[in-house]
Amino acid sequence: MGYMHQTFLDGKGVFACRDCHTHFTLRKSIESRQYSGQYGRAVLLSEIVNVRVGEPDKRSMTTGMHIVQDIYCMRCNKYVGWTYVRAFEPEQKFKEGKFILERELIYDISRECIRDSSDWI
Repeated sequence: MGYMHQTFLDGKGVFACRDCHTHFTLRKSIESRQYSGQYGRAVLLSEIVNVRVGEPDKRSMTTGMHIVQDIYCMRCNKYVGWTYVRAFEPEQKFKEGKFILERELIYDISRECIRDSSDWI
């Protein structure tokens, strides 16, 4: 496998990997803050960069059955969330092609660590 090109984001509200600070997304990509993950609070995003995806997995979630793929930091390979591949419930179809990042696993490079900030997003 060849070299993986890393994208650097510019502007306010750049969210990155907590461990290696690889850029993932901008605040403007947040669609909802009303999600929970394995590590607590999470956000739904429309765009993300610098991640690799795992194998598709059929999971039963609180909103029904979904096919998802875990996402990992491209640089350090740490799990950071998942992407929705398919939603089986018609009212959940809006999630398809979107991403979840877990708050505990990301860092706002324009502020202190997100988990230590009450107004993190």
